[in-house]
Amino acid sequence: MTVDTRVRIGTLELPNPIVAASGTFGHADEVARLCDPRELGAVTTKSQAVFAWGGNPPPRLHPTAAGMLNSVGLQGPGIDRWIADDLPRLRATGARVIASIWGRSVDEFAEAAARLRDAEVVAVEVNLSCPNVEHHSAIFAHDTDATSQVIAAVVDGSLRVPVLAKLSPNVTDIVTIAAAALGAGADGCTLVNTVLGLSVDADARRAGLGNGIGGLSGPAIKPIALRAVSEVARAFPSVPIVGTGGVATGEDAVEMLLAGATAVGVGTATFAEPRAPRRVLAELVRWCDDRGVERVAELTGALERS
Repeated sequence: MTVDTRVRIGTLELPNPIVAASGTFGHADEVARLCDPRELGAVTTKSQAVFAWGGNPPPRLHPTAAGMLNSVGLQGPGIDRWIADDLPRLRATGARVIASIWGRSVDEFAEAAARLRDAEVVAVEVNLSCPNVEHHSAIFAHDTDATSQVIAAVVDGSLRVPVLAKLSPNVTDIVTIAAAALGAGADGCTLVNTVLGLSVDADARRAGLGNGIGGLSGPAIKPIALRAVSEVARAFPSVPIVGTGGVATGEDAVEMLLAGATAVGVGTATFAEPRAPRRVLAELVRWCDDRGVERVAELTGALERS
């Protein structure tokens, strides 16, 4: 049986639902040399701001029992240099590129989006897990008003591609935050970003990361991501969701789809295995074939409720 793997995110049709998650596939074609992005639904690039940013002090990565903590700090060359130098290299591999943007203010998000207006990308992901310097460094994605303001400013930039709001799991009610993003014009959501955590170097009696707090990713956060996807999908059943967090196998991807995701991001698994997104796709297709599932899209939201 041939499994139809096509999925839709708003006006965008992808050949399959497996997306390389932001921050894990590099700025340009670094990982593409090991994992052919033409075989993936899309590649989400590392988040870029309107300025170059050096990131956080080292150490930046710390392994955990079921994943890792990172405090890389959104290091990047800036959106203009990325468009001029990195995007063409990635596009030359045949990748369908989702550009990720961040900022410290609403205006910086708007300007980053404006620079992408004529860029060859298939969607824009708005990374809202950033401190808002205009409001005591509160995280945009933790506040409905801040989330709404950023998305409205990005959408007002007349982007010609779908806009995805990437939301944080570190909130009491993610549905309320999603509602704010969608109400402001987002076409869909990416759920979820990393979970805040701390590592401790007992001998040195200090934090294990140079920035102190970091973001936990990997298998440990999959149940959290599944819960967030399920809650938002139940509240907004027609809204496309890219479910990401702890996906390392084809069955993980199936679980994310059943919870309500339209597409599935593979992230941390790529650090240990650069070809993990391709393997996850192959395992997903095999799972469907073994069970007579003709269309991957049939799985979205098909979780039985007790």
